[in-house]
Amino acid sequence: MGNDGGSIPTRRELVREAARAPSTAQIKETQREQQEHAWTTCPLSHKVLARPIVSDSVGNLYNKDAVLQFLLPGDDGEGISSKSDCEEIICGRIKSLRDVIELHFEVDTERNEHPSDRAHAHRHERREGWICPITAKPLGPAVKSVYLVPCGHVFAEEAIRQLKGDNCLQCNEPYTEDNIISILPTKAEDKERLMARGAKLAEQGLTHSLKKAPGSKKRKKHAADGDEAKKSTPASVNGNGIKNAATASLTARVLSEEKEKNKKRKMMGLSDNLDSLFTKDSKDGKKSGDFMTRGFSIPSSARR
Repeated sequence: MGNDGGSIPTRRELVREAARAPSTAQIKETQREQQEHAWTTCPLSHKVLARPIVSDSVGNLYNKDAVLQFLLPGDDGEGISSKSDCEEIICGRIKSLRDVIELHFEVDTERNEHPSDRAHAHRHERREGWICPITAKPLGPAVKSVYLVPCGHVFAEEAIRQLKGDNCLQCNEPYTEDNIISILPTKAEDKERLMARGAKLAEQGLTHSLKKAPGSKKRKKHAADGDEAKKSTPASVNGNGIKNAATASLTARVLSEEKEKNKKRKMMGLSDNLDSLFTKDSKDGKKSGDFMTRGFSIPSSARR
């Protein structure tokens, strides 16, 4: 091979020019670009993130309409990636709208009105700026952000950490420390905490929004336990609402005997209207006439 001005690299040259491991600065730059993309683009529809925006249990952001399209039965939803691609992105975390929280961002209206910021937003495919309502810091890759469950209000993490409360600073809705969700977390410990929270909620039969999961295993287990209890104590509950088997049996027997006595009384006794037709002894010892003799008296001469 020659006469063409080309050359064949030797092994020494190939080893010398081998790809080097990326530097720390390069890794950080790659992570920043990935975060910027995740803060501006819905991974299901690949469109600009625009309110209403929802988040799953690990802090990923989606356009709500894209999630609705994914949840619709049938073929691939219109305007989103294929069902298989969406499943790979979601990893089984979204099975219904109960598995996501709609986020309430504070919009930075002044920043959005500035021409240079509008150009910057267009360049990064984001139409509006979001800020923390407490610190006024812009929310995005440069600021660690969180939202609260179940209300969905978004803050800079430092605002929640410094103020330390049990109620949302926007709507006063109560929350617990477990329900402070990091948005697009980068640290391994944050990701592990969110995954552990999701597993704990699943064991309790709850979803990310703290609502009951439809057809959860825990509910099915309770139903099976109830069936076993009914089989083991068939007479534990009767029509009278008595749960104790012995008491229920005794009550049923007493009621049956009382019913039988009332029936006999009705058969053997006479009603007041019927009884009034027959002769009765008065208080002075004289007999009053019945319906056949009342109103007629036998003359004394005839008695002799």
